[in-house]
Amino acid sequence: MKVSMHVTGEFALILSSSSIVLPMALKWIAGRLESKRIWTDGLFTVSICCPGVAAFEPGQFFQIGLPLPEKHLHRPYSAASPYSDVLEFYIVRVDGGALTPLLWDLPVGELIDVSEKATGSFTLSHVPALKSIWLVATGTGLAPYIAMLRDPAIWERYEKIVLVQGVRHARDLAYLDELADYQTRYALKFRYVSSTSRDISPNALSGRITTRLSDGSLEHAAGNTISPADTTVMLCGNPDMLNEMESILEGRGLERQRAKHPGQIIVERYW
Repeated sequence: MKVSMHVTGEFALILSSSSIVLPMALKWIAGRLESKRIWTDGLFTVSICCPGVAAFEPGQFFQIGLPLPEKHLHRPYSAASPYSDVLEFYIVRVDGGALTPLLWDLPVGELIDVSEKATGSFTLSHVPALKSIWLVATGTGLAPYIAMLRDPAIWERYEKIVLVQGVRHARDLAYLDELADYQTRYALKFRYVSSTSRDISPNALSGRITTRLSDGSLEHAAGNTISPADTTVMLCGNPDMLNEMESILEGRGLERQRAKHPGQIIVERYW
């Protein structure tokens, strides 16, 4: 399965090989902004209390938005939390964008709409249950993986779990305390590796994820080797990273997941 996202400004329409399209008429839950966490300037997580949303799988996405005088403004965002009455969304403010500056400025306690149902197939139920799984993200592509790690299913299904978070600067890394806790609790099962492409951090690899995979340092840091025999790789984020990672992995014998052709590479494009 390959998922692509076609974007104009902040609007995103997600298509996949299973012909997923956004519904013409959405049913909305009137949610309330419960809290907001600022990671760094322009990078934030909102927690929205929205009882009544339908059950969903970690990795799926919702529409969230605001009613404006001239229209209802909404965009798709992957949940950064599993199913509950309070959902998290990990967002980057797009300067000059239509919605994200409004969300950045929205006071806690204000109303915010959430679609009743989630959609999308970037989920564990659509990927092979091999020995190891790599969750590779750039930027806010981390969101669906946070949801997966907060759900028991991934810990029961895989012997080894590697999460890779690539950002430009170390200040852009998010959820570090939570990820450190997983690494402590699941020391033999879980490994977190971060990489910064524009600065040097003592706690991260330096350079792009694709460079570090090609030179072997990424697998060395993870203590795990990517193999077509026993490894699933999920990719989410910047399209340049996705394309390069696909090419490198296919050169090593992994195949892209398709509707009628199982494979070890599963992709979701965030823009």
